[in-house]
Amino acid sequence: GSMVTRMNAEGRDDSKVCGWVDSADAWVKSLASDYTRNCVLDLPMLERVSSGSCTKALDVGCGEGRFCRMMQEKGVSTVGIDPVPKFIALAKQQDPKGEYHEMVAENLSFADESFDLVVSYMTLLDIPNVDAAISEMNRVLKPGGIFLIANLPSYSTAIAERPVDENGRKKFVVDNYMQERAEWVSWADDTIAVKNFHRPLTTYMSLFLKHKLILTHFSEPIPYAGDEATKQRYLRLPWCLMMEWQKPKR
Repeated sequence: GSMVTRMNAEGRDDSKVCGWVDSADAWVKSLASDYTRNCVLDLPMLERVSSGSCTKALDVGCGEGRFCRMMQEKGVSTVGIDPVPKFIALAKQQDPKGEYHEMVAENLSFADESFDLVVSYMTLLDIPNVDAAISEMNRVLKPGGIFLIANLPSYSTAIAERPVDENGRKKFVVDNYMQERAEWVSWADDTIAVKNFHRPLTTYMSLFLKHKLILTHFSEPIPYAGDEATKQRYLRLPWCLMMEWQKPKR
């Protein structure tokens, strides 16, 4: 079920938000058993939210709103945006008082300097024009505000194949690392099929540096819960990275 299959992006229908429209129901269903979120990222991400003095957060690519609800429990007021109508409907349903908008990261309809925290929780890899998106996120961030990011490490989006050696141990073949590309990936018995973007780490770092942002946290979080076999697999090859960038104070 959790096996990830990569496919060439040629000739696939992009009109439905890179596959997310058709995958929305299956994705929401998969959240309960989402190891990366439940056992690796939720705690350290929330720790970073709590450690700052942030009061108003924008969650870019909020999905069905789970991280917005978690941040609210920490006393942060939130706005969630996502281009998938189904996700926004579900977010509003689960959080009727919350604020959620159908919107793309590349074109945010908020005033400059509206938020002191902008969160991208495993969404940069899904955003087609990441340059425009980071520019927009920077625009709506207040001076002194924080960008909190969790993303797949670039070596993992460059994994071309996963052969098994003679001892039955899975190997990871990374290839064409410097070549930016879009690939369709599917998992959960192919009920989820979406377009991901591989970019070298240089691309992401350069875009943050271009806006004179200051790196204040970097980690490759390791699992804090879950079954031992999956934990060991995540220690062989960390599946996530976290970064926090601060917009310079005036």
